[in-house]
Amino acid sequence: MKYTFLEVFRGKKILVTGHTGFKGAWLCLLLDKIGAKVSGYALAPPTTPSLYEVANVDKCVDSTIGDIQEYQMLYSTIERVKPDAIIHMAAQALVIESYKNPVETYLTNVMGTVNLLNATRQVNGVKAIVNVTTDKCYENNEWLWGYRENDRLGGYDPYSNSKACSELVTASFVNSFFNKNNYDEHGVAIATARAGNVIGGGDWGQNRLIPDFIRAISEGQEIVIRNPLAIRPWQHVLEPLTGYLNVLSKLLTDGPKYSGAWNLGPNDTETKNVEWIIYTICKKWGNSASFKLDENVHPHETQSLKLDISKAKSLLEWKPKWDIETTLDNIVEWHKAFYENKNMRAVCNRQIDNYLNA
Repeated sequence: MKYTFLEVFRGKKILVTGHTGFKGAWLCLLLDKIGAKVSGYALAPPTTPSLYEVANVDKCVDSTIGDIQEYQMLYSTIERVKPDAIIHMAAQALVIESYKNPVETYLTNVMGTVNLLNATRQVNGVKAIVNVTTDKCYENNEWLWGYRENDRLGGYDPYSNSKACSELVTASFVNSFFNKNNYDEHGVAIATARAGNVIGGGDWGQNRLIPDFIRAISEGQEIVIRNPLAIRPWQHVLEPLTGYLNVLSKLLTDGPKYSGAWNLGPNDTETKNVEWIIYTICKKWGNSASFKLDENVHPHETQSLKLDISKAKSLLEWKPKWDIETTLDNIVEWHKAFYENKNMRAVCNRQIDNYLNA
């Protein structure tokens, strides 16, 4: 599958909020490779090490370090950059952290969305916005089938619920200020994107399965996993990123016809439980990598979660390219290259090329 839609971004000014995070850094590298002019607005990199730093992402981004909660600074950045389009990914993105700091989670994920959309109202020139939320925004009934875009929103924990709120905020702003019926007047098309459990090289986040594995291996320890039977829609980070860009390209070329929500997950055959993922990556890593189960009590997490991606396949002509085995192979390759002190910008670009040309 050739990504001809990527040509839309050549020379376009794209602002990425959350560009210093794991997904944001990969997105900046991808946008730079396809010829976009990339700007970013985010806090400083959230981990040490970070993909943003080890891959020298700052070399291809006009970066502004700022909090999405700081409205005036965000507004000034959008006014200065004058982006053609915005991909909004700045967020508190961890379920466990949201139990520890629920107020901060809501402030960042809900009011951050309000700030971004309201600032866009006041700056001329922005033509399209994709607000990245999560597969966890649905009211989860532990169904065995995938959730569709028109299923009820909810979210059990503060993180998931805050992302459902971000979806509702977006819908309200579209209805109130960026209505499809008045597109000729405001000229802004907006969509939301709900991805699955995103994994890939360069993720050092806390309380995340693959980063926890990498940390344990680097310290010569046995990884401890919680919730081993939990089923998730695992996908390599490049899968949803190309999905976001697909949606954004449609908004830029076809306006509000492609507004609304989009699920961007793996094929149903690729949804695996936690224990399968960690067992498989241990085998791929070698060197006696192993794991054990955590017997402690932890806050509630969803047991089963799948996405129905038939809408994206049909209307966007987007579909996943890498199966879970290929995804884990690329993660192992990336992190082994890191520990061998390879040029990580080059490693990222090679994986991007392999993905786009698969």
